[in-house]
Amino acid sequence: MAILLDMTRTHVPVLAGELIDLVGPQAGETAVDCTFGAGGHARLVADRLGEAGMLVCIDRDPVAEERFEEFAREAPCITRFLGMDYADGLELLGEEGLDADLVYLDLGISSMQVDAQERGFSYSYDAPLDMRMDPDQQLDAREVVNTWDERRLAQLFRAYGEDPNARRIARAVARRRQRAPLETTGELVETIESALPAAVRRRFGGSHPAKRVFQAIRIAVNSELDSLDRALPAGWELLRRDGRLAAISFHSLEDRRVKHFLADRARGCVCPPDFPVCVCGHEPEAEVLTPRAVVPTPGELADNPRARSGRLRAARKVGEAED
Repeated sequence: MAILLDMTRTHVPVLAGELIDLVGPQAGETAVDCTFGAGGHARLVADRLGEAGMLVCIDRDPVAEERFEEFAREAPCITRFLGMDYADGLELLGEEGLDADLVYLDLGISSMQVDAQERGFSYSYDAPLDMRMDPDQQLDAREVVNTWDERRLAQLFRAYGEDPNARRIARAVARRRQRAPLETTGELVETIESALPAAVRRRFGGSHPAKRVFQAIRIAVNSELDSLDRALPAGWELLRRDGRLAAISFHSLEDRRVKHFLADRARGCVCPPDFPVCVCGHEPEAEVLTPRAVVPTPGELADNPRARSGRLRAARKVGEAED
């Protein structure tokens, strides 16, 4: 079994050991990595699939494809790469008739994207307002910030950033861009900070006051929640009996979607609660493997503070034996 080269010293996959323990990749199985990124989870899974196994990796970021090429040269299993949004990739694999034993997602933004200052994902660097995971797509953060009206921005910051100061920040952005368009992340951060009185900023504690707004804009630019809503059922349909689906999320909007999706498939009877007996005959499709979300250990947090908000959930597909 080949030992895979470490493609980047800065990337540390979150909840990697817990993922492997939960879903238990086996030699000869077929797995789908929906968010390849820098390949941290993929390396661990590939080692367990062995020569007879196959790992399909999906990522819309062209930088990830470059890293995959290096990964594939050393991988001990059959590999394939799909350069597209993971929902599109899962739907394509379904059309092809792929049967998978394991589908897993590491959601949100990758460390390599955050650390690429010129891509404008981080409020810590002054860079062009971009935030596109796929650099070829048209919509970027600059367009959102400068063309969406104040009401739409407030709704965005509230819905996708869960920011209690959404209206105040949206108003400040609308006023600021009347003088000149916002071009950089630094200008956006200054605008956000100027909208919040010192007493409000102090309530953020160790969190940056721009964090929620940047999250909201990034989710909108990349249609992240829409992709997740499409990907969960598409990935589930790929699974054979006893196949496993797992997702690592980094904020409550993602985690709630994963939790509810798995819980819905683990339900038995779906009759109205006032029915005296079950007449639907509905059987559970899933065994939830994580009654509660798995979170990083103190040791992992010490090594990788970015793992702090990680949440892992997983389920196994159940049902009648296949012919």
